[in-house]
Amino acid sequence: MRIIVIGGGIIGSSTALRLRAGDLQVTLVDPSDLLRAASWGNAGHIAIEQVEPLASWATIRSAPRRLFSAGGALGLPLSQIGRWLPFALRMTKFSSAAHVQRGRAALRSLLAAAMPAWRTLAASLGAPGVLLEQGHIVVWESPATAAAGLASWRSVDVGTARFHECDQAELREVAQLIKRPLSGGIRFENTGQIADLPKLNALLSASLREHGVELVQGAARAIEHGGSGTAVLLEDGKRLSADLVLITAGVRSRALLEPFADCVPLIAERGYHLQMPNHRWPDLPPLVFEDRSMIVTRFESGLRAASFVEFGNVDAPPDRRKWDRLRNHIAELGLPCEPQPESGTVEWMGARPTLPDYLPAIGRVADAPNILYAFGHQHLGLTLAAITAELVGQLIWNQLPTVDLRPFDIGRFSAA
Repeated sequence: MRIIVIGGGIIGSSTALRLRAGDLQVTLVDPSDLLRAASWGNAGHIAIEQVEPLASWATIRSAPRRLFSAGGALGLPLSQIGRWLPFALRMTKFSSAAHVQRGRAALRSLLAAAMPAWRTLAASLGAPGVLLEQGHIVVWESPATAAAGLASWRSVDVGTARFHECDQAELREVAQLIKRPLSGGIRFENTGQIADLPKLNALLSASLREHGVELVQGAARAIEHGGSGTAVLLEDGKRLSADLVLITAGVRSRALLEPFADCVPLIAERGYHLQMPNHRWPDLPPLVFEDRSMIVTRFESGLRAASFVEFGNVDAPPDRRKWDRLRNHIAELGLPCEPQPESGTVEWMGARPTLPDYLPAIGRVADAPNILYAFGHQHLGLTLAAITAELVGQLIWNQLPTVDLRPFDIGRFSAA
């Protein structure tokens, strides 16, 4: 049996490898510029603590003070209001207490299985060291935000994650790196990170080739499904036939799935980072400056500072003010790194695929069961890649899923 996987980000690559291990003939289709995908531009954080759905009235109420124009990380460009306003209105429908409770339970089940699945994937790559399980740190710069932040984390569901309030020694370890005083912090004990995302990409690419996955460079334009079978049409006119097609194309999944689903309300939620090869950052786990909505991660390939949630069109040009804001944060904190382009710093922008209830879409098309999908993982694409790969395999092999997939069916938006 042959399956075509559309999309070579972390979800698509991990799933293609899993399906090949199960003896399927696998073809992976993706454009050439893989490293622009959101999979490879994130903070490398395995965020098993992110159980609370971002679709909630608490998130909506906090939006005005989080706006970029107010110094925050939320971008709602007026020029793209026609794209993000309908999404925002849909999001309000999924922000009721009942929806939040259901979303929390669904995310908890996925996230509980995320780290074990990642251990299995890392071992299958012959590189268990690519997964680091040393937690992460969250700090606050004022007494008011420290008190509010600590109270908030103590009140929310963090699933299987564990954390403790930082003691003075742990705070000093961070404080000696910056010139701003810190008022408090917490240390998550069992979350993880990827040691280096480019290294992970290289390991996955090598393993795909080693296991005989066919790699086709190209952009999928459409999926054909009917009496003559299932096929993927590429932009260059090529037609690839298969028994099954899996859509893992991130923000590009919407156009591919819409002919087979009543409603696919996917939006591009764009993030920005600076990656700096010149730095003097010690071997610390990911560090979140929560007051600034910025996370700093040391990779083997450099130091990365990432932030921003910008809703709009996936192909809109980047907003250079976001990179300038990151440089301002770095300067104000006095981080030991060189964020200027002349120092080799790379500026990156990419789009997270996000659905209005902040749950992913994982399942089969009801009226076209040869077409499957796995996308819309929002900020949790890296975190949920390995478990998503396992669940898609279980779907294809008609095994009982280890996680209830009903909350992730794309049909939930038709019902809404």
